[in-house]
This record gives sequence, C-alpha cells and structure tokens, in this order.
Amino acid sequence: MSRQRFTSLIQQVRDCTICVEHLPLGANPVFRADPGAVILVAGQAPGRRVHETGIPFNDPSGDRLRIWMGLDREQFYDVSRVAILPMGFCYPGTGKSGDLPPRPECAPQWREQLLSRLPNIRLVLAIGQYAQVWHLGSNRKTNLTETVKSWRDYWPDLLPLPHPSPRNNRWLSQNPWFEAEVVPVLQRRIRELMAAG
Repeated sequence: MSRQRFTSLIQQVRDCTICVEHLPLGANPVFRADPGAVILVAGQAPGRRVHETGIPFNDPSGDRLRIWMGLDREQFYDVSRVAILPMGFCYPGTGKSGDLPPRPECAPQWREQLLSRLPNIRLVLAIGQYAQVWHLGSNRKTNLTETVKSWRDYWPDLLPLPHPSPRNNRWLSQNPWFEAEVVPVLQRRIRELMAAG
C-alpha cells in the first residue's frame, strides 16, 4: 500500500462516527499507526483524559505502561516504532465500576484494515481481556490472570498484560511475580526492537 493510501485510511478512521450516538462525549478516535512500527500496543479504549487530549495513554495508566516497557514518553510516542491501536478508538463512557467496555462496532470496522498495513510488527502487547480475546482467541486461558501467567506460551511475538490502570493496584500486589519476572523480560525485548534498524 502506498503512503498516500495509508494516509487516506488513517483519515477515514479519524473521521469515523459509526457509534457516535452511543458516545457520551462524541467521537474522537485516538490511535497511532505507521507502517514502520515494530511494536503494537493493543489496549482497550481511551479514558476521559485521553479523549480530551487526543494522546493515547496520556494518563496514569500510560505512566505505568511506559515503566513496564522501559520507555520514556518520546520513545513511546515514536509512531515509526510503536503503534497504538486500542480495541475501541473512542471514549465509551463510564459505568458503575469504571469505564465501559470498548464499543463493539469499532474493531470489526477498522482493526483488520489497519493491522494488515503494519507488516513490521514483531511484538504485540495485548492489554486487558478485550485485546486478549481479539489477539489470542481460543488460545486464551480461563481468565486474565491465567493468561498472563502463561505468557511464555505466546512469547516472543505477543505478551498478554494486565491493564496498567491504578484500579489494578490490588491485582499487582497479589501477583508480584508479574513485575519481578515478566517486566524485565519485556524491557529487554523492547530495547532490542527499538534499537533494530
């Protein structure tokens, strides 16, 4: 695909209003993609702060994710190295226990089209259950914790991660093996991929 056609696709996604009637703050697709990217961050959906700024992971979740990856903000937002495609591109609103799930219309409409234009991806970070359902399908385990514990089954092409949200502090305290065992391996792999020409 030519750069011009890729740019046209990106604009189509940015202009999308397929589920706008369900969005409390309106449509504002937040994502980043470039054919040169080698790392794909597959999250859930933007939160309110990300919706307002238009910058993915521009919140405490992003701060923790960058620590896990061993990247500073400049490296993380280098679209030529890191693509960021959540399962839903727009803020879905808030429910009783946090943000609502990604809108179901978004991924089927855009995900395959975008992923097929990212030929250099070497590592997918599947963050949270929605991204794991999409990227792992029947290879998932019985729940998120078991899927993350089985990370070696998917490595080095994909790494299932818990959501880095502060709401997951309890999960992280109950599963100290994650930051002790998985994060250092992830950081080494990220360093290799970011350094590769």
